[in-house]
Amino acid sequence: MGELEVHKHVQYILAVEKKKDSFEALVMEHLRMNGAYWGLTTLDLLQNIAVIDQEEVISWLMSCWDKESGGFSGTVGLDPHLLYTLSAVQILALFNRLDVLDIDKVSKYVAGLQNEDGSFSGDMWGEIDTRFSYCAICCLSILHSLDKINVEKAVKYIVSCKNLDGGFGATPGGESHAGQIFCCVGALSITGSLHHIDRDLLGWWLCERQCTDGGLNGRPEKLADVCYSWWVLSSLIMIDCVHWIDKSKLTEFILNCQDRENGGISDRPDNAVDVFHTYFGVAGLSLMEYAGLKPIDPAYALPIDVVNRIFFSKC
Repeated sequence: MGELEVHKHVQYILAVEKKKDSFEALVMEHLRMNGAYWGLTTLDLLQNIAVIDQEEVISWLMSCWDKESGGFSGTVGLDPHLLYTLSAVQILALFNRLDVLDIDKVSKYVAGLQNEDGSFSGDMWGEIDTRFSYCAICCLSILHSLDKINVEKAVKYIVSCKNLDGGFGATPGGESHAGQIFCCVGALSITGSLHHIDRDLLGWWLCERQCTDGGLNGRPEKLADVCYSWWVLSSLIMIDCVHWIDKSKLTEFILNCQDRENGGISDRPDNAVDVFHTYFGVAGLSLMEYAGLKPIDPAYALPIDVVNRIFFSKC
């Protein structure tokens, strides 16, 4: 199956940032904060974060902060959103620079998006999704500000999205999907609420996501996709069922999705690479303790040493 092309993946990520005028960069500009998180976390997992000019990144990141609301946008000039706010906070946590934040204002922005039923809207326009529950809970936890929301109601809403197959959907009654399952399991893990999960039932549903090619899909009858190496594995680890997956076959699938000439990882073999799948491929390998990679925390989606620093370092 070959080895992980560490150097080429590092060079690929650095090259992506320089191609700001490419078609791919322009159509993804609104997601630039997420892209920065994916790329920077990948570099850290590959033990190459030092190649980045941190001050330049922080300067750009803070230019995306909306001082009025307290939230972050995907890039300069757009509306703030929970998805981008979490990515911004995660990036600053990577750099150990949460000190540059007005933590009270950011946490009030996040808390202000909680609805009466415990759910969270993604932004001022009101879309509700369990992704946003995870973003809010993860973000506030990193900022030591979970006391600003009604955690009990937040957990109750997430549990209301649980289905008969053990999985979770975007809203109550929504189809079970591996991405939503990660969001719900991650949020329940962070809040100490995993007892609400039927571990055997959910574990079975998740391990059934492994396809004959070794990769994982997001729901039944779909093709395998590298990104589910993260969504599925992280959830299985949090509920102590990861041993139900054939890690060797999954590792082979991920490594076969590499562009060995130019770097980057694609969704499946021989497709075009992107930063999103590069991150989730490397993160999946990290979860499987691939040699040379830093270990990643399955709930916070940050390297374990970063999470330990947030919660266990002396103030």
